[in-house]
Amino acid sequence: MIVKPGAVIDFLLANQNAKDPYQIDWSKAKRMLKSLRIKASPSNREYKITGLSDKPCREQTFTLKQKNGDGGMQEVETSVYDYFTHHRRIPLQYSGDFPCINVGKPKHPTFIPLELCSLVSLQRYTKALSNLQRASLVEKSRQKPQERMRTLTDALKTSNYKADPLLGSAGISINDQFTQVDGRILPTPKLRVGDDQDLFPRNGRWNFNQKRLVEPVKLERWAAVNFSARCDVRKLCMDLQRCGKMKGIFINPPFQHIFEENQQYRRNPAPVRVEKMLEELKSKLPAPPQFLLCILPERKNSDLYGPWKKRNLADLGIVTQCIAPTKINDQYLTNVLLKINAKLGGMNSFLTTELAPTLPQISKVPTIIIGMDVSHGSPGRADAPSIAAVVSSRQWPFISRYRAAVCTQSPKLEMIDSLFKKVSDTEDEGLFRELLRDFYVSSKNVKPEHIIIFRDGVSESQFNQVINIELNQIIEACNHLEEDWSPKFTVIVAQKNHHTRFFQTNSPDNVPPGTVIDNAVCHPKTNDFYMCAHAGPIGTTRPTHYHILHDEIGFSADDMQELVHSLSYVYQRSTTAISVVAPICYAHLAAAQVAQFIKFDEISEATSSHGGVSTAGTVLVPPLPRLHKNVRSSMFFC
Repeated sequence: MIVKPGAVIDFLLANQNAKDPYQIDWSKAKRMLKSLRIKASPSNREYKITGLSDKPCREQTFTLKQKNGDGGMQEVETSVYDYFTHHRRIPLQYSGDFPCINVGKPKHPTFIPLELCSLVSLQRYTKALSNLQRASLVEKSRQKPQERMRTLTDALKTSNYKADPLLGSAGISINDQFTQVDGRILPTPKLRVGDDQDLFPRNGRWNFNQKRLVEPVKLERWAAVNFSARCDVRKLCMDLQRCGKMKGIFINPPFQHIFEENQQYRRNPAPVRVEKMLEELKSKLPAPPQFLLCILPERKNSDLYGPWKKRNLADLGIVTQCIAPTKINDQYLTNVLLKINAKLGGMNSFLTTELAPTLPQISKVPTIIIGMDVSHGSPGRADAPSIAAVVSSRQWPFISRYRAAVCTQSPKLEMIDSLFKKVSDTEDEGLFRELLRDFYVSSKNVKPEHIIIFRDGVSESQFNQVINIELNQIIEACNHLEEDWSPKFTVIVAQKNHHTRFFQTNSPDNVPPGTVIDNAVCHPKTNDFYMCAHAGPIGTTRPTHYHILHDEIGFSADDMQELVHSLSYVYQRSTTAISVVAPICYAHLAAAQVAQFIKFDEISEATSSHGGVSTAGTVLVPPLPRLHKNVRSSMFFC
């Protein structure tokens, strides 16, 4: 992404979709502008932005040295606005009410009024994109299979690699035709829903029309909270009850009082708004609620989301569902109910193979399935701690129920360093011990004999580290828990960030769901395969590349591919097969949600008990608040 050159104020208005400068969120603006280059008029000198002033231009002062009547120098305190308008005779039209651009150093700031600054051309924008920008980027970059094939073919012809003398002298030739590979389509797993009905997904999709959830919950004590969103909350609650009844979820009417935000708090900081709302809830509710429905004024990236989730999940132990509805219909309400049901301990559907149970290598031997992912700070936020998330299956022989353990670690550190943390001969504060204990308790005091680990987000150069660092920690955690216990391990890495695409030879459509390719384009020596488990209605399907790094369990190729395919159908949030196995998706969701607990803007290098090591040395990071015992084993991330 390239920054559009021009006035800084125009960039901010467009970026935040604001109508005038008074609507700009200046804390967000500070993050957007940091490290961008500007030209300041009238000098036309180029600077790098380091931040914004704390006060508006009229109020931001600095010490000016000027000559006095005796020929000496005197120091005078003046505002940035007065300096530019009176001393430099530069008229300012609107900058007086807004922060100044800071191009100096932390101890020696240099302030320039906003309207005198223009962004220079050809700058890469490395910050996180807004929802609107991301949607626009996806819209412009997606291509249907035939269109992508044509683009690639034209690029090969234009490049004319056959005529390149350097490639020819090195004996390198590049084929201008697509490689032909043989693929297989795996049979679609069958699902079990309510009333012992079987559900047969078609083209990677299914729905709950005239169907009930397999394990619906009872929602008896709950309340609805509205943070100044334009929404008929009473009608929403009634529609939710009606739709829940059709899906088998018993939903009592909410607490009679709809908790609307007091307008006088609307412009307060998000943590203050959350606290005021929780105070009102506490004063009017007769008992702690089982569930809170929270209506937010904006979709995604709401400042209220993090503080709200933190207070409820970490401090109060209350399950919450945040929504920002724009168009409410039965499909929307069903999707919301799927999440609520899973969070409260219910299940929407099971695989018939896990109920039978006939899953290869899993149903007959106690097996725990692990998903691991590390979430790093958004682009341009190099000092933000990374969040490591590990999810594990529970209640064997099921493979549809999961719980999560999450912690912080050093910024940009990809290897999880807190899987095993020995405190004493009997104490281990690592993430894995917590998950093993939960599996043991939830599976009727059965220890796992097989441990299957799915890892996301690592490249080929890090495969050895996954085995030598992360798997070794897991083995140590098992040995520390019980010295004579030796489970078998299988480690699989899933990769989505690659450029391999598959096309059907005689069809303009994407490859069908369940397509597996394990020949020709796979590694000749290692065990890997590509799978398109999901339907690709938009653009060209991107397959997931699975690498089996370590396999003590002894899966056959067919059994491994069947397991991976099955795990793409147990994702409780949706009624579609997903592109990567559910444990990895859940780990990603858990890391992303818990990352909102800490406002990373205000963190540099705080202390923590989870010290991590990076290339710069030991970096101490702040710990995450521990989840409340009421929600610790739930699918709060769903």
